[in-house]
Amino acid sequence: MTDNRTVAFGGMIEEQEGLLRGPLRRPLQMLAVQQYEGHSSIHDDETARKLGFAGGTIEGPTHFSQFAPLGYAVWGERWLTSGCISAHYRAPVFEGEEVRAFLRRPTDPAKAAEIWMERADGTEILRGTAAAGASQPQSALEERLASLQPLAQPVILADVKVGTRTERRPARMDPDQIMGAMYPFSLTQKLQRITEPSSWYSSADTPWGRPIVPLEMISVLMQYGIDEVDLGARGPAVGLFADQEIRLIDGPVFVSEPYEIAREVLFLSGSRRTESMWVRSTLFASGTDRVVAAMLLNMATLKDSYERYATDHAALYGAA
Repeated sequence: MTDNRTVAFGGMIEEQEGLLRGPLRRPLQMLAVQQYEGHSSIHDDETARKLGFAGGTIEGPTHFSQFAPLGYAVWGERWLTSGCISAHYRAPVFEGEEVRAFLRRPTDPAKAAEIWMERADGTEILRGTAAAGASQPQSALEERLASLQPLAQPVILADVKVGTRTERRPARMDPDQIMGAMYPFSLTQKLQRITEPSSWYSSADTPWGRPIVPLEMISVLMQYGIDEVDLGARGPAVGLFADQEIRLIDGPVFVSEPYEIAREVLFLSGSRRTESMWVRSTLFASGTDRVVAAMLLNMATLKDSYERYATDHAALYGAA
């Protein structure tokens, strides 16, 4: 039996035998002019094509918005106060393509819900888990991290030390605040293009009496000021999000609320094409030790985008 319902987010979802399906959506590109380390990013068409992509990619956490109605349908307000979405990005999405979010309710309460996203042609875009509540099962990225081997012969990340921690830095997200060179748009501008609109993102008419930050914009907030933080990576080089987890611990995250962010390098891994730095960012209520949310991010840097890769490799490890 199919159950068509309108959720708090205003979109129609379907549920059949425990499988929730969102509608097909066309996420929009908002990072075409993104810059970091003084150069364009993977979201710029020309830069992306030089690295073998069809064009500028849609940023991964943009897709998290399509899971918000599904998570809310399963867990209600708990999803917005203690929800966790944990995903491995498997394929890029380009502007104009349609994608759909799926969530399978767990039959075992000790397990997280399985989530994934597909392009209209069936190509899998991401896969992971979702959960909510104070006590949660192992997430997709916790499981993934436990299975990875440490990066051998790092070059771009040769000077990065696992365990490095940063001092807390202030951060907030006002409605019309441009979030920096890495995110050259405001929350108001995002809400004009977000795939799953909600009045809760801009109105005080919410259970908490104030607007909340959308799941995908929590990612933007967590990255606020990252271009001013030196964790030791060599560059300039182009990176992309390969894995990402956003976990609300004592949420929601509120618009115009002062926060502080601290970051820690958790792990270094790699693949044939990339070197990956796994960083956990923790969001604190300003001036306190109360943890509001955390983000685990695998920024995978493309070896081919670092001009000195072969030279540095030879200097570090000798000729291949």
